[in-house]
Amino acid sequence: MSAFCLPDLGEGLQEAELVAWHVAEGDHVVVDQPLASVETEKAVVEIPSPRAGHIARLHARSGDRVKVGAPLLSFEDGPHAESGTVVGELAGPDAGSARPASTEAGRRPVRAAPAVRARARSLGIDLSALTPSGPSGTVLLADIEAAAASMPAADNSVLRGARRAMAANMARAGREVVPATLHDEADIDSWTQQEDVTVRLVRAVLAGCLAEPALNSTFDAGALSLRCNSRIDLGIAIDSPDGLFVPVLRDAGISSAPDWRRQIDAAKSKVNSRSLSLADLRNPTITLSNFGTIAGQYAALVVIPPQVAIVGAGRIIDRAIRTQAGMALHRMLPLSVTFDHRAVTGGEAARFLRAIVADLEAPV
Repeated sequence: MSAFCLPDLGEGLQEAELVAWHVAEGDHVVVDQPLASVETEKAVVEIPSPRAGHIARLHARSGDRVKVGAPLLSFEDGPHAESGTVVGELAGPDAGSARPASTEAGRRPVRAAPAVRARARSLGIDLSALTPSGPSGTVLLADIEAAAASMPAADNSVLRGARRAMAANMARAGREVVPATLHDEADIDSWTQQEDVTVRLVRAVLAGCLAEPALNSTFDAGALSLRCNSRIDLGIAIDSPDGLFVPVLRDAGISSAPDWRRQIDAAKSKVNSRSLSLADLRNPTITLSNFGTIAGQYAALVVIPPQVAIVGAGRIIDRAIRTQAGMALHRMLPLSVTFDHRAVTGGEAARFLRAIVADLEAPV
């Protein structure tokens, strides 16, 4: 037998959680056929086959965490290794179809997309116990959510997938970053009720980065070096039942408001379907969290290294403001900038925040 080990998935990742097998022992596979789905750094990734051959043994089960470089499965060697190009073997001359790759011993075949399998795994739901509502007996996300709604609440559970990655990242930030936070408000009383708040915030963060590039930097703690990034890859924090996801608007400075809205909507759709890729999440240079859509006015948010800053936007409120005509109620947008004080000075952070406020208060 020849072992196939979990490949390097990039970003310095050391392990991944096996979400689902797409093959079974005895199946024949072809080059680049998906073997399994694994989850790491909040993304579900399919592992393709490096060769054609028969699967001799699976070395892990769904839910196991596999180290990079550890055996994932073994291929058969010898003449039996290359007997065809279809998944599964015919049971005999009267067999009408190949055995589905997702069949497990003692269970009926389950049809489900990798994102559906990942969601089921995160909730501890057995796909084979569900009644599929999709075409050709396919289990859909709606089936998973319906099953989850009927489950009794558990007293405790082991963190998996996105929540596990979130816990690890926050712990690392707590050990490494020296955080400081500034607060301010932007008077947005001139905005219309139809104003796209998140898009305006994206524009304002870009203005802040142009005014004070130090906040759009990458800090190397080991070398004590700071690199100002030539482009702005803006992470957008998105809340979900599975945890916090931060897809990235690539080179946001060269895009326009309609482009940002399309990218944000696409990212939300991918979060909901658990179809984000590692490329969608990789290397933000600064992050925006519009938590005010839920609740809260101000926050001291968490900077994830090697980033040096994160911008927070709170719940819009009415506040009494002195004007030339007297006192008036104006709509105010609370803002927070948390920065890594190892790499950014208070003056730089203040100038950055001042530019954000000015852009939000400027006419469209």
